[in-house]
Amino acid sequence: MIAYLGRIVHDNDAESKLDDDVSSISKSLDLQGSIENGDVSSLASKDFGGLYSVKPLFLIKPSGAEDISRVVKLASRTSNLTVAARGNGHSINGQAMAEGGLVIDMRSTEKNHFEFLPINGSHYIDVSGGALWEDVLTRCVSRYGYAPRSWTDYLSLTVGGTLSNAGVSGQAFRYGPQTSNVTELEVVTGKGEITICSETLNSELFFGVLGGLGQFGVITRARIKLQQAPDMVRWLRVVYSEFEEFTRDAEFLVTQKEGESFDYVEGFVFCNNYDPFNGWPSVPLDPGHEFNPTHISQTAGSILYCLEVAFHYRNSDHPTVDTAVNGLLGRLRFVEGLKSQVDVSYTKFLLRVNRAEEQVKANGPGDGPHPWLNLFVSKSDVVNFNRTVFKTMLKDGVGGPMLIYPLLRSKWDDRTSVVLPEGEIFYIVALLRFVPNGPSVEKLVAQNREIVNWCIKVGLDFKLYLPHYQSKGDWERHFGNRWSRFVERKASFDPMAILAPGQNIFRRDPSNIIISREF
Repeated sequence: MIAYLGRIVHDNDAESKLDDDVSSISKSLDLQGSIENGDVSSLASKDFGGLYSVKPLFLIKPSGAEDISRVVKLASRTSNLTVAARGNGHSINGQAMAEGGLVIDMRSTEKNHFEFLPINGSHYIDVSGGALWEDVLTRCVSRYGYAPRSWTDYLSLTVGGTLSNAGVSGQAFRYGPQTSNVTELEVVTGKGEITICSETLNSELFFGVLGGLGQFGVITRARIKLQQAPDMVRWLRVVYSEFEEFTRDAEFLVTQKEGESFDYVEGFVFCNNYDPFNGWPSVPLDPGHEFNPTHISQTAGSILYCLEVAFHYRNSDHPTVDTAVNGLLGRLRFVEGLKSQVDVSYTKFLLRVNRAEEQVKANGPGDGPHPWLNLFVSKSDVVNFNRTVFKTMLKDGVGGPMLIYPLLRSKWDDRTSVVLPEGEIFYIVALLRFVPNGPSVEKLVAQNREIVNWCIKVGLDFKLYLPHYQSKGDWERHFGNRWSRFVERKASFDPMAILAPGQNIFRRDPSNIIISREF
């Protein structure tokens, strides 16, 4: 069988034989799931970023961990096959692709696990790595009245996908990223071993996989911490003309104790003009409320700032919500008269970005390329970043949201594979281009590169979030003094460098061939 697969990979006439090959390999592996020809499936050859397009050999739709294990073991007995786990295809730079390799469609496993677990007075949910967070949300709330504590802004992402990066949103200042809210994983390693791991069981694999960019294993099940879900959310946006006042208030809110602040804190930059995507119209929450620019000082620059916050409450708490919210707002220094607010259900609030995406797609440009850039920038350098990047390089916007808000390092576990700037407070910056008008994609990618190169040149303390580099040297700089730990984990759990080739961190060495014909 291995010799046969080698012929498929190297034979110049392979394309004419792939249909038969799919059937033969499926039978040989005894998969419960299915295999599709990589040439006839566009699913595995592209992603949300739209910047890369490569063809895998096969697309695997596994039934569960056992199928994934068989696929990885098969790859290990060849000299060059790689395996990439694909969630909902929301990567930007081809991270979930495997050129000439095997792509595993994790969505086929989404219904394998869903179990509500009360343990020692706390509550958890066991879910599949291929499940979408939006489905986890709606099922948890509707069935049990509970929900995960930490989210991403966009919930049409898989559990395994976000846990392989970090998973960040406006709740992360309080509960940490999603990687800080999981207590157990089932993982298929690069050796094809199905392993249960936690903080106390196989802990090196557990912390390695969390934020590990798919390099050490494929997450097939996760146990997520839950809390009682609120009924409603008061969702507010307030505007600032000065960056220092915006950051002072944002940092004040994220450093207050639970019960003494909002439950969600984010922020974004927008243009001081009528631009529909990056200007005044992007701020109001209520369609009936228009942005009134007369409240903006004549001395304000071309860039403004919006603090976005939310206050959770139960229906029975409604009489006291005004008092609590107004008390918090009274301590902030936003521009008087530039406040927008609505009351929405908890699930509607968390699914707000999904609805916005649907509207973008309905208007046409949603399927275009998305040259996004996400960074973590230290508090000590964020003023300089604002002055050079937002006020100069991006003063005309990016055709989509420009997020910026503070996070607390103490809410992140240093044992995971995620790397962060120094200091307790750092900012996430996300440049989320949705609209493919204006400069070409190549120019936008070049602009991203210019921003990163400037950060390096002036010595900013920063890290890429959802990182993608082209050279080993860049990856070594990214991980810094944690590079050796990352390499050691790779050697332990994926010694043949089979997993996640699209990240471009490690390459398969043809000399690492296991002489075996059993799988």
